[in-house]
Amino acid sequence: MATFHFDLVSPEKLAFSGEVEQVDIPGIEGDVGVMAGHAPAVIALRPGIMNVTTAGKTEKIIVLGGLAEVSEKGLTVLADVATSLAELDREAFAKDISEMEEKLSGQEGNALDRAIERLDQFKVIQQNITSTAMH
Repeated sequence: MATFHFDLVSPEKLAFSGEVEQVDIPGIEGDVGVMAGHAPAVIALRPGIMNVTTAGKTEKIIVLGGLAEVSEKGLTVLADVATSLAELDREAFAKDISEMEEKLSGQEGNALDRAIERLDQFKVIQQNITSTAMH
């Protein structure tokens, strides 16, 4: 299978740099699968799980927003936060969700809508983490 260069950068570190076969990105407008030869694009990320396939193996990485750019040089993802599933502190993640739920009552209008949407995205991640752990 053809490969392409992929860089995953977060404010803390260069989380990944190398040749990959496919990267599935959680885009705001839907999930996007990127393979060698993909058309140039800029994709806004939503919180979700990114799947990185290299040498036939898939690694799951949690991203909490950011931007992805597909170009002739490959794929670059600038993530607000990028954590591999293996490194995730599940208790802290669950606590973050609980705190988000508690803060809902103090919001209204558009702010409430955005907070509910973000909470829903985090819950989907948590559900995927739980189902992944069972396999």
